[in-house]
Amino acid sequence: MPIKVYKPTRGARKKMSIVDRSAIHRGKPNKKLSKGAKRISGRGKQGKITIRHRGGGAKRKLRSVDFGQEKIGVSAQVERVEYDPNRTAFLALLKYNDGDRRYRLAWEGAVPGENVTCGPDAPEKPGNRLPLAKITPGTTVYNVEIKPGRGGKLLRSAGCAAVVMDVKGAHGQLKLASGEIRLIPKDSYVTVGQASNADKWLERIGSAGRQRRRGRRPQVRGKVMNPVDHPHGGGEGAQPIGMKHPKTPWGKPALGVRTRRKRKYSDHLILKRRSRKKRK
Repeated sequence: MPIKVYKPTRGARKKMSIVDRSAIHRGKPNKKLSKGAKRISGRGKQGKITIRHRGGGAKRKLRSVDFGQEKIGVSAQVERVEYDPNRTAFLALLKYNDGDRRYRLAWEGAVPGENVTCGPDAPEKPGNRLPLAKITPGTTVYNVEIKPGRGGKLLRSAGCAAVVMDVKGAHGQLKLASGEIRLIPKDSYVTVGQASNADKWLERIGSAGRQRRRGRRPQVRGKVMNPVDHPHGGGEGAQPIGMKHPKTPWGKPALGVRTRRKRKYSDHLILKRRSRKKRK
């Protein structure tokens, strides 16, 4: 979808843009598939802040999204495409032939009236959901299951997609946008196409008030803090990083180190790691 640039009628409107959503549904979500969302404001189970700079913002309703699309072999029609404030991609409201309605992640180019289905015999077209073993190499997919039957976990954000490289033995190879090549079980279901709202990342927030309505509180730069408060704090004058070797409050390195857990369960499924070269 095209980017809508606001006219600079006031200071808060300067350099502000948004994805033009005039072509999608603008009403309320489906009542049976939505409920009130509880605000956690970045706090964990103990009530302590685990993610900073969260809180406030406009009220949201949580949509129940069918990431696995369990209705195998039942054809459905796209009733409408909706905006979801809880995620970057759009949602498609499907009406199945048996009268059931469900939300699922919309694909790029989804339009009302389009028919989709899920199953091993489904045609290979955008929006349909098939096992990885049935996908032709070179096809782009999204909403990928890591383990069969557990619903899509990978490639769910706006514009995300991976390319099917090959399917051999019990696994298929997917090339992600980062360059990483990962093994996925061939029985895992994937959705053909690309996640919708690919132009989302071209938006410009433009004002602090817009960030507050999204639930983002003000941030203070770490470089202007003291070393006791932030790994980048300290130093004389305006320093980009005050300490020679930034570290966490527990003494562990905090700059240029890998944060992925060692011996993670999915390490053996990664054939090629993503590139760690610095971008210019």
